Amino acid sequence: MMAERLSATLPAVALIDKLVAEHGEIIFLQSGGCCEGSGPLCMPKNEFHPSPSDVVLGVLGTEQKATFYMGDSHFTFAENMHTILDAQPGSSGSFSLDCGSGFAFITQGRLYSDEELASLPPVVRVGYR
Repeated sequence: MMAERLSATLPAVALIDKLVAEHGEIIFLQSGGCCEGSGPLCMPKNEFHPSPSDVVLGVLGTEQKATFYMGDSHFTFAENMHTILDAQPGSSGSFSLDCGSGFAFITQGRLYSDEELASLPPVVRVGYR
């Protein structure tokens, strides 16, 4: 069985589904940059153009309409960890779509086992479309 690079908690899936119903397809970008760049930014799909080095970690939500991208520099740090998207009570304090919902998206990570590392899918980098 192939290991996954990304998963979401039930509260995160519920918030994703709510945002998709309101905005259509959405994306997440975790850039690893300064300020709030270490947290995932959520936006409508049409407001994001991936760079050639952005990594696609996976697609989330009940309808699979939320693609999660990670910036290459952050992925270099996190490539040996499974990324878990969660939604916790609070405010993201940013321009992210979750702002004002009463919840904030956060990511957590856990190290892969040796067996999981050996069964990870290839890294997918997507350029401009």
